[in-house]
This record gives sequence, structure tokens and C-alpha cells, in this order.
Amino acid sequence: MKIKEITSYLESFAPVLLQEDYDNAGLIVGNPETDVTGILVTIDSTEVIIDEATRIGANLIIAHHPIVLSGLKKINGKSYIERTIIKAIKNDIAIYAIHTNIDSILGGVNSKIAEKLTLQNTKILETKSNHLLKLVYFVPSEHAENTRNAIFVAGAGQIGNYDMCSFNVEGKGSFRAGEGTDPFVGKKGELHFENEIRVEVILPKHLVNNVVKSLMESHPYEEVAYDIYVLKNDFEGVGSGIIGELKTEMSEMDFLNLLKSTFNAQGIRYTKLLNKPIKKVAICGGSGSFLLNKAIGKNADVFVSSDFKYHQFFDAENKILIADIGHFESEQFTKELIYELLIKKFPKFAIHFTEVNTNPINYL
Repeated sequence: MKIKEITSYLESFAPVLLQEDYDNAGLIVGNPETDVTGILVTIDSTEVIIDEATRIGANLIIAHHPIVLSGLKKINGKSYIERTIIKAIKNDIAIYAIHTNIDSILGGVNSKIAEKLTLQNTKILETKSNHLLKLVYFVPSEHAENTRNAIFVAGAGQIGNYDMCSFNVEGKGSFRAGEGTDPFVGKKGELHFENEIRVEVILPKHLVNNVVKSLMESHPYEEVAYDIYVLKNDFEGVGSGIIGELKTEMSEMDFLNLLKSTFNAQGIRYTKLLNKPIKKVAICGGSGSFLLNKAIGKNADVFVSSDFKYHQFFDAENKILIADIGHFESEQFTKELIYELLIKKFPKFAIHFTEVNTNPINYL
């Protein structure tokens, strides 16, 4: 099995196109055509992780955090990033990162955190806009069903929990075939009118290439007339954070203790207790302070995340409880998520959890 088969499967779940602009998800080191001997799953890529992969015979590291986020002008071993890359190349070990793309989807990092807290009725906390497209195309009436089925298989026509959604209008198209054409209907040099269907479907931006390819392959015309529009609608399946509800409400201290035990948090930083029960919980794995106002606006009782700065704690303004559990602690279960995805698809393959705690933060 080649590296590209593993990464293509992961990207079918969490497309790289969903990553944030600053991110660097994908294959960072290595050749996608290389045969995989084993996989090591980790949160971070460091020199010690490369040593561990070498020791267990794994030549593909799948990490949550990219080892390279900004450009490298020199690779001479002066930083841990450069040394890690050098060691990986010397030992023929590939490094792949699946970062904000797997943060941004239902079923991703935040859904795994919600699962650990047994939250119900979960939804994306801040959905993405400008990520949905509308595809409009025109096809002879008797071929409309065939093209619709093809683009549905490619992922078009999904609205919430409904699929195979389309809008269809009958009309009459016209064209005249010129030199060098082989028209499916009509004759060269003659104006032709054809009974056609105008088909409209919605699709996420990251699927547009596959959907258009399927349309072209299933459409009978040499030249397919189609339009693609960017929609302002929010995409409910993609965005930042998760919000959901506990099965039963609990006191603030009981909830903080639940966080401490669930995430093995050595120190939780939190705002003033508001002396009200916790029921609605907002979550963002990693650095989530940018979502605080969204959590307040959604009437969450608590916002669980990490990397809050001192002054940002004031922004709670007695409207919500902030619980900063630590960056590594909030994302630690990403390893489980990646493992579950891989073992489901490749049940007989050698997939290992790292035994190294890469958390750079220690507590006294």
C-alpha cells in the first residue's frame, strides 16, 4: 500500500481544502508513491517521534500539527523543526499532517471531544460561509436522470440530512454546430432547438472538481453548458467549534472536575464561577478564544478551549464560564480519531499510537 492511498482516504474525510489559510496540512515530507511499512499516529512531529518511528519500523507519521507552518529558507539543523525534517529524510520517513481540516468538520476533532463529554444535539459552533456552490447545467431531457445520478454519487445535492436534492425546469435550448464538431443532436451549420432540462444542485466547494468531472463524463454533449455560483449560505457541516448539551445538568465545579478527569488536565484555568448549572457546552480544541463571543451568543453555559490570554478572560463578562484545559489536553483524542478512521478502512495494517508525550508544557 502506498502513502497516497492512505492520505487520499484521510482527505476524503477531511479535505485539505477545508484548512485555514495559515495552515499547512497534507504530506509535508516524503514521496506519495512510497510503499508504507507502518504508521505512527501522534499529535506532534519531533525528533523523538522520528526515533520512535524508526525503532518500530513505521515509515509514515500522521500528526495533527504540521511540523512546518511557515516557509523554511534554510534547513541546517538550527531548530527542532529543521532537525526533525533532516532526520525524517535520512531515515526515509514521511510526515503527514491533518490539522485544521479535521478541526473543521462534524465528526472531526471537536466531535471527538464532545463524544468524550457525552454531549447531545451537537452542531457546529461557527459555520463557514462562502463554502457552498450552486451548479446549474443544461441537458437533453432523456439524459437528465443519468447526469443527476452521476453528480449525486460525486457528492452534489446534499442539504442537511437530505441528499439527491435538485431543482429541474424544462426548456428549449438552441445551438449551431460549427466546423470540427461532432454534434450529439442536430446537423453542422444548422440552427438546432432541443428540449432540455435546467438542473440546479448545491455542493460544497471542495467537491467541485469531482462533481464537474462526473457531469462531463455522464453528459452526452461535446460542449457542456454549465454555471457555478458562490453562495452566501452557511455550510452547516463545516466550521469552527462544537456546541451541544449534557445529558443532565451539573454544577460548575462538578463540570470542571469532569474536565479534569476526562482530559487528565494538570491545571484548568477558569473564570469566576457564576453559580448556575452547566447544561449547554461550547467546545473548541486547540486555540479557540476567537469563538468566545459566538459561544456567548449561542447561550452556552461554559466554553471549553485553550490558549486564552490574561485579558481575554475578562471578555467572559460574567456571561459564561471559560475553562482553559490546555492545548495538548484539548486535542489529545485526535490520535484516537485518526486511528479509528484508519483501522476501519485498513483493518490489517500496522497502525501504532505514539508512546511519547509530546506536550511541551509541564506543571508543578
